[in-house]
Amino acid sequence: MSNQTVETVSSPADRAKVVIAVLAVVAGIVGYYLLARQPFVLRLASIIAGLAVGLAIGWFSAPGRRFIGFARDSWSETKRVVWPERKETWMVTAYVFAFVVVMAVFLWIVDKSLEWLLYGLILGWRQ
Repeated sequence: MSNQTVETVSSPADRAKVVIAVLAVVAGIVGYYLLARQPFVLRLASIIAGLAVGLAIGWFSAPGRRFIGFARDSWSETKRVVWPERKETWMVTAYVFAFVVVMAVFLWIVDKSLEWLLYGLILGWRQ
């Protein structure tokens, strides 16, 4: 278990910035639907503008700066991961596929056995 404390937005200004950033993104999405009769480029620009304004506002808030730091740390951690080779990836995929097929056949056999036992022998519904 981790003993880290959860950081919350402490100042009212930071809370307002986060709310305004979320509202800007939502406004961009709403603008996309309100501009339904306009060219697609204009509709897409609405979403991009909403995201850009939301990110810009969020950048200047303490939670936004913490998120940017978290994203940078996550990206550097991803670079340190040892990714599997192509052959290993195909082998694991083949194992998973084979397991799924075996389990499907097993469950089909169990289903048909229970069907035969319940409907055929116990209830006598099948003639």
